[in-house]
Amino acid sequence: MSSLQKLWTKSLLCNRVQAGLCRGAIPQPGGAGRAALARDRRPFSLRGGAQRRGEERAPGPYKARPPSRLRHSRSGSRRSSLPPQGHAWGPRGALRSAPVTAAGTAPVPPVSSSGRMGRFTVWDYVVFAAMLLISAIIGIYYAFVGGGQKTSKDFLMAGRSMSALPVALSLTASFMSAVTVLGTPAEIYRYGAIFCIFAITYGLVVLCSAEIFLPVFYKLGITSTYEYLELRFNKYLRLCGTILFIIQTTLYTGIVIYAPALALNQVTGFDLWGAVVATGVVCTFYCTLGGLKAVVWTDVFQVGIMVAGFSSVIIRAVVVQEGIGRIVNDSYHGGRLNFWDFDPNPLQRHTFWTIVIGGTFTWTGIYGVNQSQVQRYIACKNRFHAKLSLYINLVGLWAILVCATLCGLALYSIYKDCDPWTAKQVSALDQLMPYLVLDIMRDFPGVPGLFVASAYSGTLSTVSSSINALAAVTVEDLIKPYFKSLSEKKLSWISMGMSLFYGGVCIAMAAVASLLGALLQAALSIFGMVGGPLLGLFALGILCSFANGIGAFVGLVSGFIISLWVGIGSQIYPPLPERTKPLDLSTVGCNMSLGNLTSTEIPLTTVFSTPGAERPALADNWYSLSYLYFSTLGTLVTVVVGIIISLLTGGLKQNTDPKFLLTKEDFLSNFSRSETEQPEKVEVLNWKPFTMANEGTDNPAFSHIEMDVASDKNKVNGLHI
Repeated sequence: MSSLQKLWTKSLLCNRVQAGLCRGAIPQPGGAGRAALARDRRPFSLRGGAQRRGEERAPGPYKARPPSRLRHSRSGSRRSSLPPQGHAWGPRGALRSAPVTAAGTAPVPPVSSSGRMGRFTVWDYVVFAAMLLISAIIGIYYAFVGGGQKTSKDFLMAGRSMSALPVALSLTASFMSAVTVLGTPAEIYRYGAIFCIFAITYGLVVLCSAEIFLPVFYKLGITSTYEYLELRFNKYLRLCGTILFIIQTTLYTGIVIYAPALALNQVTGFDLWGAVVATGVVCTFYCTLGGLKAVVWTDVFQVGIMVAGFSSVIIRAVVVQEGIGRIVNDSYHGGRLNFWDFDPNPLQRHTFWTIVIGGTFTWTGIYGVNQSQVQRYIACKNRFHAKLSLYINLVGLWAILVCATLCGLALYSIYKDCDPWTAKQVSALDQLMPYLVLDIMRDFPGVPGLFVASAYSGTLSTVSSSINALAAVTVEDLIKPYFKSLSEKKLSWISMGMSLFYGGVCIAMAAVASLLGALLQAALSIFGMVGGPLLGLFALGILCSFANGIGAFVGLVSGFIISLWVGIGSQIYPPLPERTKPLDLSTVGCNMSLGNLTSTEIPLTTVFSTPGAERPALADNWYSLSYLYFSTLGTLVTVVVGIIISLLTGGLKQNTDPKFLLTKEDFLSNFSRSETEQPEKVEVLNWKPFTMANEGTDNPAFSHIEMDVASDKNKVNGLHI
């Protein structure tokens, strides 16, 4: 380089680069601004400026004019449209060195090779620590306010005194785990906005949960949903449901703690085990001290953090892209606005029908009968507040879906010509959101920390709900039936002990997840299929008066066998790309050599496709069933087989107490504000030790735990006094 060129370069640097960067050292290329680099270095074209695939590029730097927002320095002076030789324009006008390879292009270094991206500042850690501290303080407050947790009912059910709004926000927070924060935008980035059809699904799920399952559970005054299985059928089905729930929830919680921590660690450098242990310990702390009240109110705080994290990303992305119109336009031309696909083929991963039908069964298994969700809304002070909490929660679910969709579309708009996943800047799709945050937020100290706090708030809310639910089913289903002499004070202490125990188990499961990896993910997928058969079991009990214990058990086993068959088969033989329909991702705008310039179409086909001789006929038909239909299949098989076996074994001859069924009165009393609390029912259920001979149950051996629902004040049916 001549002396004149050196002088010109140094002058340009000192005039246009931020203070502190022009003291003789040119900053090395960092991870932040790769999106801007991709836009600045690609040749001009009428549609987005992306060079067509397969065209060779001339050696040397790109001769493209940077976007208008990058053409001026912060001082307002005009810059040459060409960067100096061996350099390139970075985000917001910063000049970055760009070592030129033999091919003449400057490759984007991986995140790990640069100290400029992937590390947090002190302020980011302060924001994260503040979130943990406030959550712990809420737990301490509810441990002592109002005299503390005097009974197991206070600890596990918040004394059945909660109102609708905090419970609704708690339900929303538990739904919005870190998997949602990190995974849903990546899903939309990869497969498109058809995921938005879940808005319809959520409406149907809330309707079914509020109008079918909630009335029965609430009028019985139960704490554990699996108590219903003994009241309606027998104790063996109750035990089956409890054990399956414990195994499923423990596995799930381990993944929920570890997977987001790993994704954030690999992108941001956020300490992996420090975050896992800190979140696990804080969560266990406030669950053990404050019980369900602490869980609900920390969820309220954490949902605010999550919304703030999402909102900060959306606002900044809109600013970077100069308006939401550009994001929508890029998404439209990139095929991401694929809202409507009415293909009835059940083998397609996501269509309108798979999402609406399959998604409704899948999520009703969670909202309708899963202890983690049901425990919150039956803790409300009356049925009006319980139903209202579900409908308010629906608004929260829609808001989350809108935020996640906008984040996913912003991801595509920013990286449409330089996909970080294909370019090996991230190793998994769930790392895209933290990658984006560090890319566009690096000049805003504390904001990346806010996003990480939002992701871990999702983890905390889900794990705390799981710990509280695990403690509830253990005390109600495995301890109280066999140790009837325990006082309420002792049960309260046992409940706290169970919360502490399961908190430790969940942290341990996170460690197991780090060792087993994909094997545990496969196990979780298999245990995730238990939701369908369990939903079918509860539907049999509530909707079919003639269903008996034999039919219910045979139906449950049949549903499990079918669900596991198709589920394990889909793990062994993953669906082909034509079933999952991944959308194109491009690296044509990345500053990479031609040898590294690829589309994701080729590697995906290579990964998933196997020679025809190795894939049996079932692999491309039965095993390719959309994952959303696994729960649907399990539910329908359980119900159909249960009905048939019940009819064959004398189900029509039995007398089923109407309090265990969904009745016409349950519909007529919808949103009845005059309905009062039912503490007497709870007390009878918890305290009355003697057998009530006139209960009219089909299981007289277990009638000692039934509740006298038909009190003098509120007769549900005419079978009692």
